[in-house]
Amino acid sequence: TINAPAAILLAMYVVTAEKQGHSTDKLRGTIQNDILKEYIAQKSWVFPPEPSMRLIIDTIEYCIKSIPQWYTVSISGYHIREAGSTAVQELAFTLADGFAYVEAAMERGLDVDDFAPRLSFFFNSHNNFFEEICKYRAARRIWAKRLKNKYKAKKKESMRLRFHTQTAGVSLSAQEPENNIARVT
Repeated sequence: TINAPAAILLAMYVVTAEKQGHSTDKLRGTIQNDILKEYIAQKSWVFPPEPSMRLIIDTIEYCIKSIPQWYTVSISGYHIREAGSTAVQELAFTLADGFAYVEAAMERGLDVDDFAPRLSFFFNSHNNFFEEICKYRAARRIWAKRLKNKYKAKKKESMRLRFHTQTAGVSLSAQEPENNIARVT
């Protein structure tokens, strides 16, 4: 995953679009840009926490003004779960990271309704089907209530938890490659 160099990759997209004569306000895409997950799960950060958070909020602020359709942070629980957490821990750490980004952006003076609709989430999908359903439902409710009640979001889009999920790599078995194909498709 690409987190520390996310701003560099975004700059490459911008330069490429400009060289091809496209307006950046039409660009659409997502960068993971979730440095807090690196400290929790992957241990592959480049900068210390404060400069990393500054770069992320700089990216959010830039995109609000110049690339309004860009998803600026894909907050990742997938890697937290792959590092050994339970479903509850994955959800707790992931939402805490999301709230930390919201708070940092608001401390910068950004309006929650300007950036929250462009945050997304990436969750891990394990073998316990019903536990995973409960995790996603809880995530949606917790996110929506906190955005509305604590951060005073007004737009429904700001309170909507957008997420992608991927089959847990640790749930696959080297002895069953054909079954693995069925599990991940």
